[in-house]
Amino acid sequence: MEKSLQDRWAPATRCFGCGPANSEGLRIKSMVRGDEVVCEWLPARHHEAFDGVLNGGIIGTLFDCHCNWTAAWHLMQAAGADRPPCTVTAEYRVVLHRPTSSSGAVMLRARVVAASADRAEVEATLEAGGRKTASGRGVFVAVQEGHPAFHRW
Repeated sequence: MEKSLQDRWAPATRCFGCGPANSEGLRIKSMVRGDEVVCEWLPARHHEAFDGVLNGGIIGTLFDCHCNWTAAWHLMQAAGADRPPCTVTAEYRVVLHRPTSSSGAVMLRARVVAASADRAEVEATLEAGGRKTASGRGVFVAVQEGHPAFHRW
């Protein structure tokens, strides 16, 4: 079985959204598929805003972490590095198009749309029941020594 980016590169990370070591977090699993990074994630009842609908803050966290890993993967590949750089969110925006059903798995899809040596702009979509329910776009920056997130992975 193929490992997610998080399980391969950051198994001890405790980030609420993507940390494999956070038993109370979302524990998303981002997988590279060609030029995009995908994540299938199953909501639980405690992730709901109200019956049957995923909370908007949870949606924001899904986008933030999944897009961050998409950027890190891209920057690693572009630099020919042997591991992804530690990246942080500089900015991101989420647009909620319609309620996101929490009755089944949701699918995140992200891809880099612009990049330089130390940052990547990523756009993403969230689908539930085969319909796009939200979209997001953000800028993620590789940090250097001295930043609190440096070597967090």
